[in-house]
Amino acid sequence: MSPYSVASKKRKADDDVDEMSVSPQSSPAISSRQLARPSKKARAGNDMTGRPVSLPRLLETFDITQLRTVLQTICERYPDIGHEVVTQTPRPSVASALEVLGDYRQKLQDAVPFGSSSSNYTYFRVKQPLVALVEAIADFTPQYLPPTEQQANLSLQYLDGATKIIHELPDWEGPDQRIHKDNAYDEISRAWALVITESSKRGGGFLLHTGGWDQSLAKHNQQSGGRLQQAMNVIAELGWMGGNPNSHSSASSDPNSILNQLMNGTYGSPVRVGPW
Repeated sequence: MSPYSVASKKRKADDDVDEMSVSPQSSPAISSRQLARPSKKARAGNDMTGRPVSLPRLLETFDITQLRTVLQTICERYPDIGHEVVTQTPRPSVASALEVLGDYRQKLQDAVPFGSSSSNYTYFRVKQPLVALVEAIADFTPQYLPPTEQQANLSLQYLDGATKIIHELPDWEGPDQRIHKDNAYDEISRAWALVITESSKRGGGFLLHTGGWDQSLAKHNQQSGGRLQQAMNVIAELGWMGGNPNSHSSASSDPNSILNQLMNGTYGSPVRVGPW
């Protein structure tokens, strides 16, 4: 190895040592860089003071009963707001309406006194929740009747559920005590009659028959002791729908009846003219 090559390697090693000896802290680029710290805002004095909570936070503390009470009070005080709420709020579903009626029914059951009590005492104990339940049924029922409700299936679902609740109302001995249940049966019977009449105008009331609603109404009438007879009379007028057996058989034997046409898939087909 020549002296020249030894000197070159020595210089290269010396250069590496010099580069490694440079500390990052001595770098001028890093030393000139300062970390910015947020300055603490100086306050002249204590500016804390009491103030009402904001509306969104206040509403978060309300339960459903408090919120309903406040909203109802505002709507009664300002009719324009009440009208806006009625027109802009989505219509209640059948399930939600029956759930509300179920809550009223539970309150009625909770008001029944324990043990054996006289009929008069029991009646006066449950009269208030009983009247509240009957009034709630009367208020909800028009919502699901035509022309407000155009879908007969939804109307029938509500009427079926509401009628079941009416069946569970207590039976009293005195006529003044029975009037609540009798009136409820009378109104629900007229509601059934209206829905059946309107549904019969669409496809001959085919939905009533295929959905088994005619049979459901017959069971309700039997359970009510015949107090849904007005609705049953409308069923009988439709002929082939369970009210009049003779009319049912004659309609079933007629190949041109709407029922047979719908069953055979020929409803709405072109009518053949002539002997051929």
